[in-house]
Amino acid sequence: MRHDPILQVVARLLIPFILLFALYVQFHGDFGPGGGFQAGVIFAAGIILHGLISGLEAAKKILPERMVEAMMAIGVLLYAGVGFAGIFLGGAYLDYSVLDHDPIHGQHRGIFWVEIGVATTVCGVMLKIFYMFAGRGDVDQDD
Repeated sequence: MRHDPILQVVARLLIPFILLFALYVQFHGDFGPGGGFQAGVIFAAGIILHGLISGLEAAKKILPERMVEAMMAIGVLLYAGVGFAGIFLGGAYLDYSVLDHDPIHGQHRGIFWVEIGVATTVCGVMLKIFYMFAGRGDVDQDD
C-alpha cells in the first residue's frame, strides 16, 4: 500500500478524523453508546491504518513499543486504582459514589477514570498485537 498515492492521501486525510472520533466516543460514552473499549479500538485503528499505509516503523515512531506496553499496564493500574480508592474512602470496590462529597459527582468522576483506563489498556493491547504480527517478517512459503 505504500506505493498507491490515492490510498496514502485518503488515509492521511482520514486518520485525524478517526482519532477525533475516538475522543468523541470516549468522552460521550457515559451519555450514549460507546466508552472506553470502543474508543480504544478506534484510536488503535487510526494508528494501525497509519502503519499499514506508511510502514510499521512509522507507526512505532508515533507510539513506540515501550509506550504501548506501558499503556497496557497504566490502564489496568488506573482501573484498579479507582476501585481501591473506593475501598480506601469507605465504600466497596468500584463504589464511585464515595469519590466526591456529592455521590452523583463521584459517580461521574469514577466512571470517567475507569473508562480512561479501559481505553488506554485496549488501545495498547490492540497496538501490541498489530506490532507483533506486522513485525514478524516475511515467512518463506513454498507454493
